[in-house]
Order: sequence, then C-alpha cells, then structure tokens
Amino acid sequence: MMKTRLSDLSLEELWQLFPIELRPYNPMYPIWYEEKKRELLEVLGPDVAAIHHIGSTAIPSIDSKPIIDILVEVDKKTHPSSLKRTLQNAGWILMHEEVPMRDSYNMGYTIDGFAEKVFHLHLRYKGKQDELVFLDYLLNHEEACLAYEDLKRTLAKRYRHHRDHYTKMKTDFVKKILELAKEEQDKGLG
Repeated sequence: MMKTRLSDLSLEELWQLFPIELRPYNPMYPIWYEEKKRELLEVLGPDVAAIHHIGSTAIPSIDSKPIIDILVEVDKKTHPSSLKRTLQNAGWILMHEEVPMRDSYNMGYTIDGFAEKVFHLHLRYKGKQDELVFLDYLLNHEEACLAYEDLKRTLAKRYRHHRDHYTKMKTDFVKKILELAKEEQDKGLG
C-alpha cells in the first residue's frame, strides 16, 4: 500500500525522507524569513509580541540545514489553543506541544521530501529565550561559531538519518555557550 501522508510514515521512514544535510549559507534565507514573518503577523495579528529569525540560517558565515527557524513570542495572556487552530489553518503542522507553551510547528515537509522552502516555527510566551542568547553569542564570537559549524558537520555525517540524535548530541555545546553568554552578561560584557 502506497503511503500518501506524512502521518502514515514511521519515524525511521521520516528520517530517511528528511536527512540531515548541511548547505552553504543561502542569501535568500533572510528574504524567506521576512516573507514568512509578514504572513505570520497577518495570521496571528495582535497575539504576536515579537518574531525572530533564529538558528543557523540566521548566521551568514556557516553551513546549516536549509531550514528557516522562526521564534514567535506571544503575550502570556494568549491562549495556546486559539494559536494552534490559527497556525494549523494556515498550513503549519504541529510537531510538539509542551506546557508552559513551547510548541513547535513545521512547514515545507512533503511526502516527496523537502519543499524548496522549509520552516520550523517555535512558539513561546514572551520572555528571555535561550535561542536568542545562543544566536547572539555565536554572532559575536567567531571561534564559537566555527566550532559549532564543525560540530554540526561531524554530527551530520554520523546521524544523517537520525534527527533526534543529531539534535541531542549538540546539547552539551549549546549549554556551554549559554553558560559563557551568562558569564559575559554577569560581567557586563554582553
């Protein structure tokens, strides 16, 4: 029987269909982000407190998975279920829900593989976001940025078809960078 929906595929089949591939920076990334940001502002309206381009595609100097990561922050009074309906009606696929709201959505995954433009949306209540702290540190510390790129290259080779391991194996590095960023902030450098 031919599988025609992503929801029909096992996790292993999904990992085969959507391998970890790193590519050189594409100057279209910020343009695609801005297009999607406008769409999100239109769809979500006043619920949006801030929208940020995060992840490796926000760093012009390194290779990355060709997936635009977007962080959407909403006010704490916003109810997650209304956002969920709105985003799903706009074509976003809910991948993960967590309380308090740390929801993840994606767009651009098809039964035939990646679309030309692929997006991950991270929905959070407004506040201090580790993703922004991490990105800011990398943008301001070239040696850390290059070390992160090297780690990603190594992991992409090892875990090409196992996204969870790829992500998990970056955790210690991310924690270390967040600690360094906090130290800088405590010293008044960040």
